[in-house]
Amino acid sequence: MDKFEVYVDIRQLLNQGFSKAKIAKRLGISRPTLYRYLQKDPKEMADWIDSIQVRTKKLDPYKDMILSWLKENPDMSAAQVEDWLRERYSSLEISESTVRGYVRKLREDYDIPKEIRVRDYEAVPDMAMGEQTQVDFGETIQETPEKKKVKLYFIAFVLSHSRYKYVEWLDRPFTTRDLINAHENAFKWFEGIPHEMVYDQDSVIVVSENGGNLIYTKEFEVYRQQRSLKIRVCRKADPESKGRIENVVGYIKKNFAKHRIFTNIDRWNEDSWKWLNRTGNYKIHHTTKKRPVEVFQEEKHHLRPVPNPLEFSNVKPVSSITRTVRRDNTIRYLSNRYSVPLGTFNKQEEVYIQRTEEHLLIYASVNGPLLAKHKICHGKGQLIQDRQHTRDRSKGIDAYMDTVASYFTDLPLAQYFLEEIRDRYPRYIRDQLQIIMNQLKKTPQEISNHALKGCVDKRLFCATDFVDMVQHIKQQRQINVTDVRNDEVKIQPFHGQNEFITQTYAQKRDVNEYIAVLEGEK
Repeated sequence: MDKFEVYVDIRQLLNQGFSKAKIAKRLGISRPTLYRYLQKDPKEMADWIDSIQVRTKKLDPYKDMILSWLKENPDMSAAQVEDWLRERYSSLEISESTVRGYVRKLREDYDIPKEIRVRDYEAVPDMAMGEQTQVDFGETIQETPEKKKVKLYFIAFVLSHSRYKYVEWLDRPFTTRDLINAHENAFKWFEGIPHEMVYDQDSVIVVSENGGNLIYTKEFEVYRQQRSLKIRVCRKADPESKGRIENVVGYIKKNFAKHRIFTNIDRWNEDSWKWLNRTGNYKIHHTTKKRPVEVFQEEKHHLRPVPNPLEFSNVKPVSSITRTVRRDNTIRYLSNRYSVPLGTFNKQEEVYIQRTEEHLLIYASVNGPLLAKHKICHGKGQLIQDRQHTRDRSKGIDAYMDTVASYFTDLPLAQYFLEEIRDRYPRYIRDQLQIIMNQLKKTPQEISNHALKGCVDKRLFCATDFVDMVQHIKQQRQINVTDVRNDEVKIQPFHGQNEFITQTYAQKRDVNEYIAVLEGEK
């Protein structure tokens, strides 16, 4: 709407009895603007509008260049326009508000609308200085000077208190070795090691959650112990628990990488580090209202010092044969389908396979962790699925706990045991219950009851401890049976006239019939 039309509407609404606050809200202007307009009579307002229409703006010399950026990339933000100007003209002194206003005016004059995407995050209290660093991976599709598309991968780090950032790029997927090298480079960038590292569940870090007892990849576990890293891994599909790094990943994609032309990976990394110093760590953070680089100067003194560089042993690569991960989290091999863990399809497009004489091994990457191990199927059209790659979601946690408890004779004791497990592993209670349920289905009730009492007496409230207790009881019973047999009196042989007894055979039943009875089947 034209400024003079706004001025006329303000006067008309005032005459109709509207308050100034309601007029400002209705016309979409600020109250200071409304008061400034009311201080002028119609002639003064017209003269002022004529004067600003011919006024030279500071960014006018760059108008054609900015306009070409916006036309070519309509979703480009004003913040990225500012960064690109500073990258090309390091001596340019201009404020953020000036760039925003200029870009907004160009969009209005040349009808270049901007798509706005809003994502909500839950507020999290600030961490103490040096306490935590959040880490995550990201991917972008960039264009080369030849107009070809290339896929780039990056890992980002951010100190939770100061929001000081580090990023490193590769033109191929990250391996565990790449992850370790990036950590070493990040610690040099931060001039220290934080007290806690927060990660997403990525295959180069975690092999399995194991009901809360996380199993890391072999090489990363060695590195974790060498650097004495305290690790916290977020649950799957839980971005709010690491919202700071989620924002950083989006910031890198939208402000640095978006619309930038890729030439080679070394130049790309150098440009990204310059961007961190120029924009990523220099601009005032909208939440803290401080520059990350300034807060970092104090926070780095709270980090652990970086020890001497580490030496790593070479890792033997697996086969380079790849297979595409299908939407149902399976791969095809020799006309059969083999399962991979749930979520693999959302994490990566391809996996690496290796065949032995009897098994098919599936890896996340050339030097990555083992995702699955299946026995080779010689048929066709079969689905070979590991039960650990599925999860029972048909029941709620409370109902699932009641079902598990019903397998024991002492129901109150079983409920107490399961509640203690839930208190200790609240994020992994379903996995814990599934481990216990699988053990109960193949264990006689008498042994299960004995194992339950043993775990409670020894204060062992974990599914894996229950499994170990069951195995221990089974071994003890086998030893006792062996001792009794050794103490038995030697059996006297039959007399000749009773030889027909030795030739008499009792009826034999299949052992599966006894197992079915022990499991409660009729």
